[in-house]
Amino acid sequence: MTAAYTVEQHIALRRVSSIAASPDGTWLAVVVQRLDRDGAKYVSDLWKLPTDGSAAIQLTRGDSRDTAPCFRHDGALGFLSNRTPNEVKPDDDADKRMQVWLLPRDGGEPQQLTDEPLGVQAFKFAARADAMLLFAAVLPGVPHDKQRETAAERAKKGSSVRRYARQPVRHWDHWLHQNAERENTHLILCNAAGGRREDLTPEATHEFWIEPHLDIAPCGTRVLASCASAGADREEDSALLVIDLASKARLVLPQPANSNTEGGLFCPNGKTIAAVRSTRSPKDVVRPTLTLIDAVTGSARELARDWDRWPQLADWSVDGRRLIVTADDGGIVPVFTVDIDSGARHALTVPAAGGAHSGAVTLADGRVACIRSSLLDAPECVVLDGRRDAPARPLARLSGFTPAHDWAECESIVTHSTDGTPIQSWVTRPKGAKSAPTLLWIHGGPIGMSGNGWHWRWNALLAVAQGYVVVQPNPRGSTGFGQDFVQGIWGNVWGDQCFKDLMAVTDALEARAEVDATRIMAMGGSFGGYMTNWIGTQTPRFRCLITHASICTMAQFTGTTDHPAWWYLEMGGENPYADMPRYDRYAPIRHISQWKTPALIIHGEQDYRCPISEGLNLFEALQYHGVDSELVIFPDENHWILKPRNVVAWYDSVLGFLRKHMA
Repeated sequence: MTAAYTVEQHIALRRVSSIAASPDGTWLAVVVQRLDRDGAKYVSDLWKLPTDGSAAIQLTRGDSRDTAPCFRHDGALGFLSNRTPNEVKPDDDADKRMQVWLLPRDGGEPQQLTDEPLGVQAFKFAARADAMLLFAAVLPGVPHDKQRETAAERAKKGSSVRRYARQPVRHWDHWLHQNAERENTHLILCNAAGGRREDLTPEATHEFWIEPHLDIAPCGTRVLASCASAGADREEDSALLVIDLASKARLVLPQPANSNTEGGLFCPNGKTIAAVRSTRSPKDVVRPTLTLIDAVTGSARELARDWDRWPQLADWSVDGRRLIVTADDGGIVPVFTVDIDSGARHALTVPAAGGAHSGAVTLADGRVACIRSSLLDAPECVVLDGRRDAPARPLARLSGFTPAHDWAECESIVTHSTDGTPIQSWVTRPKGAKSAPTLLWIHGGPIGMSGNGWHWRWNALLAVAQGYVVVQPNPRGSTGFGQDFVQGIWGNVWGDQCFKDLMAVTDALEARAEVDATRIMAMGGSFGGYMTNWIGTQTPRFRCLITHASICTMAQFTGTTDHPAWWYLEMGGENPYADMPRYDRYAPIRHISQWKTPALIIHGEQDYRCPISEGLNLFEALQYHGVDSELVIFPDENHWILKPRNVVAWYDSVLGFLRKHMA
């Protein structure tokens, strides 16, 4: 089949990534990523997207990263950017720092609001007050006006030593620091023009290191920030710190031990905070639950505990009576409202339309705007009017992609597993395909979902354009099918029922008209890579295997992953040091002599979640046993492959391997 869609076209698309709604609700500020002029990296611009569906207008241009839009109380648009500062001679590292910039309400050139010496990590304006809250890095014990030069001097002449007294020491793709002389994130308050700077947490050390979140009450009276501390189980707890700006009284909102409270949002009157809370246990998988918290007393109550889904908090309704959330739900991601009194849910999206929705924001007239995508269409903005079964209203398209309905089709199928449990899968195929080679794509997590949504990294259409059928199953551990279903992957059972689910799906695929039963392969990343490795040791039924960012050991992996404390929980609290053979019962490396299937192993060298040692261990084991195997390493990539040219190389490697073994 002649390719209708290439990886070069794929990386050249504009990527709609986040939105903010203007105070009057008439337009959205949209962050759109695009390739830079050299095609070497992504930069991002801001676009004005009217909510009445009229044409979009580009607001910013250049080779900077313009992101995180937030409207000021007077209607001006703030955003983070690494654009050249408004200085005659900016220092050499200015483009490495993000600052808050402002587009005036009535138009004109962007104005720089902040000049934090080490840059701004996140910010938010108060919706109805002269206040701005931000996270910024600060060197302890160094005067504000000496921060930048001190940091530059230390980078040039200081030691590179790192010292640690506890885990974690790494996070995803970077080393953490516990050195007293290194910079820490602080919570900073300014007025809406960037003046009257006040450090609200001058004593902060490591509280805000782990993907911090902040919010400021619309009336500007209180602020909140997520703060981390070591839990009793050695994993990081995250709680919410609330500061009253008049009295400077501080309260870390109480929560159960070994818990995480995330995504806190003040309601429109500033008196209540909505968040998602979960408590960790080696016995039971976490269950994120909507929680309403009194901003003054910290008293909390769970909301919609009977809802057997994992909510992602997005926004409040205009009147403060409902929460706007998304949740994985049977292979799609709808937008819901949740009544704060009764917990009753109401879907704002039409189930029959499917798709995946994200980034929802409330408009001034009560409608909800969000980003929608599907397996056949790239992310674009839509508006939901809140009526039951009312279709979403598409806004002006920004991606440059033509939906693939003319040459591809997708279908949701259900297979009953060995224990009778229904397993949902998405099948994406060339239109009218008959007896085509088929790729079984296994999602990561393991807690997650293969949904009817666009994926920039693992995009099914790039394989479909080459004539392949792509099947994306949701085996045990997938979200969107109930808590018991997720529980099925918790503990050291990875190679058990989840594997049986996948084999049941494969059995069913062999009987389908569009599938060539003699040409089926399996591939996956992260947990999907682990499962591909396990498949390799358990069955020779697949033509070939592709394993990305995978795990092949279990006990050994414990000490090399970036968050070992979470790994103990995920393995059900088993002790890898006391009984290693039992701990490794589902470790692919222990069964490696049974692997006969040709394999491609891909790994990023800067991946600290699933370290490169896992890929190297696997490659050597397969080579030793004479298995046809290849290794592809990306020295400058992490758990994901992100750089545009590396994305092309990744797909070239994958598609080339498929052509070799699936012919």
